[in-house]
Amino acid sequence: MEQILFLTGKLAERGLERILQAMQPADFTYRVLNIGVNVAALMSAEMINRRLQNVDGIDRIIVPGLCAGDLDQSSRRLGIPVLRGPEEMKDLPAFFGQGAKARPLDRYTIRIFAEIVDAPRMEIEAIINQADAYVRDGADVIDLGCLPAVPFPHLEASIAALRERGYLISVDSLETDDLLRGARSGAHYLLSLKESTVDLAADVDAVPVLIPERAGDLDSLFRAIDVMLERGRPFLADSVLDPIHFGLTESLVRYSRLRQRYPGIEIMMGTGNLSELTDADTTGLNAFMLGILSELRIDNLLTTQVSAHARSVVRELDVGRRIMFAAREDTSLPKGYDGSLLTIHDRKPFPYTEMEIAETAKEIRDPSYRVQVSEAGIHVYNRDGMVTARDPFDLFPHLKELQSDAPHAFYMGVELARAQLAWQLGKRYMQDEPLQWGCAARERARRDPNALHAYKPSGSTLAKAKK
Repeated sequence: MEQILFLTGKLAERGLERILQAMQPADFTYRVLNIGVNVAALMSAEMINRRLQNVDGIDRIIVPGLCAGDLDQSSRRLGIPVLRGPEEMKDLPAFFGQGAKARPLDRYTIRIFAEIVDAPRMEIEAIINQADAYVRDGADVIDLGCLPAVPFPHLEASIAALRERGYLISVDSLETDDLLRGARSGAHYLLSLKESTVDLAADVDAVPVLIPERAGDLDSLFRAIDVMLERGRPFLADSVLDPIHFGLTESLVRYSRLRQRYPGIEIMMGTGNLSELTDADTTGLNAFMLGILSELRIDNLLTTQVSAHARSVVRELDVGRRIMFAAREDTSLPKGYDGSLLTIHDRKPFPYTEMEIAETAKEIRDPSYRVQVSEAGIHVYNRDGMVTARDPFDLFPHLKELQSDAPHAFYMGVELARAQLAWQLGKRYMQDEPLQWGCAARERARRDPNALHAYKPSGSTLAKAKK
């Protein structure tokens, strides 16, 4: 049986022992060694090389995830693998596959068509740049969206440029002239043909996407499908997804009917009418829709990224299709595979309780502040004790060193942290105002703006403006 040595620091030693005992590993035995540092995260490869000599009987060494330095060098010196574990020791069970589905997410069946909606109004270089970004995010097909009554004189040149980069291309228009031009220029797919225009597909090599003649007219879609089946030509069928309160539920039923009637055909669903036209975070909406596609074996998805809140849809769909494929293969719920779609809430946001953090705080003997978060709030502690609050500004009066050293630095630290989050997530930032998280937040933060100014330099431009 494999013997693993876990290296840690003084403060984490007892906690690590408890976690490993609770894991009750069946495939390895273990030892825990305090390498002679208080805080495990301050461990380095150089420290390991200096202080660790005897590894007799050890098959593998696990060090904290934040351990700095070249662990490959440590592995070579000791003759056994030295590996980083998780950053939080509470995540060790998942690291060893307990309570998580550790499997690669490299397989999927859903093909993502990413539409460039304003292609006629864009220069070819801009089209290429947008296509490159979509492909980096996971798109399989670049969809050139044509606009009614807007000329697209560079359609052929755009297709040639995209093909030169090796991209699959679809042309999206209800004008047959656009579709014919696209097909003759080398487009791989045509969106969209109807019962009345299905004969166009006989003259080109591009694969058509069939849609109903009129909204909700499933019978006309069936007739167009039957024509293509009789001809033995490839096609995709799309019964069209409608927005909420404009027929969403019935349109989902149509997809189910389409699959039941034609079990073996390729189907496409465009999800933009949900992600673009609903003021809700797209990660959840996309996960839900991908679940429906997975159940119905719909392997082609058309999406857009027009609205600012939908800026990461292609990335979300790429992650989601991999999760859904793995869950379907495992006959499992789509849980525990990957947390990338949990953008607002984490499944386990607070690995340590307030009591556990307080126990650690009692062992601190230096003036440096540590910050941790539990269900109870934000905890800041050093050798002088621990203070807990839910708003960083409520902590400041208790942090004596900061009061005399850098009140402006504290204020700017809070504001810049908020600004960074706003920029990263695409949220609105207003100085002196908490970020708004809607119903995802436990409570809306409210603060007396006059009290806030106590933490700013008296000469602050913003403070003067508000007086």
